[in-house]
Amino acid sequence: MTPSDVKRYLSERRVAPLDDIATHFDLEPDTVRGMLSLWVRKGKVRKHQDDGCGGSGQCCGGCGSHASKEIYEWLN
Repeated sequence: MTPSDVKRYLSERRVAPLDDIATHFDLEPDTVRGMLSLWVRKGKVRKHQDDGCGGSGQCCGGCGSHASKEIYEWLN
């Protein structure tokens, strides 16, 4: 897998969580994060954090997860 493969995957979907990208390519999230950092530096990808509770910073109790999720957006 190359950074171009990640580019193609994300540009087709426009937005995807890091876990979904890693699962698609059967790689560890840190490996994918490294490839995505290339596109972030070039201004092609934006990283978002989703805390799972509507951005309130407080747990709603209904999501079952307290970990924030990295979401990547293809910009061009």
